Order: sequence, then C-alpha cells, then structure tokens
Amino acid sequence: MKYAVILALVLSGCSAVVPVTARFPEPPGRGAMTACPALQKLKDDAKLSDVANTVTVNYGTYYECAVRADAWQEWYQIQKIIHEGAQK
Repeated sequence: MKYAVILALVLSGCSAVVPVTARFPEPPGRGAMTACPALQKLKDDAKLSDVANTVTVNYGTYYECAVRADAWQEWYQIQKIIHEGAQK
C-alpha cells in the first residue's frame, strides 16, 4: 500500500504539461537590415570619364548590397528550418 501511494505521487508529478514556445531568433546584426544606398546618377553634361566612374561605383554598390541581401536570406532560411524543426 505504501508503495502504491509513493508511485501515485511520483506519476502525478510527471503529468503536468507545460507548453514551451520557442521564439524565432533575432537577425545577426543591423548591417543586413539596413537599406541599400541610392545609386549615383549622371549629370546631363557628363564626360565619358564621369560615366565610367559612375558605372564603376554603381556596380560596386549594387554587388555589395546583393551580397548582404543574399547572406540575410540564406541566414533566414536556415533559421526557419531550425525553428520549424524545434516546433515538432
């Protein structure tokens, strides 16, 4: 009889269900969340050297922004898979 009471107490302590909700992680830094800078525009009286310089600067700006956006999207997809796997 004594063991039945102890067993009942032990099993009743394990029956409490506490829901655990995992929060989605925060992004890794504010650099990935900043907006891309505006591309440079040419003036109406631009020389060929000005055109080449502006194109070079704009290509660099664009590809830097593209790399940041791609890295953030990759991070997000990985975290989403991890988060959904933890929910199961």
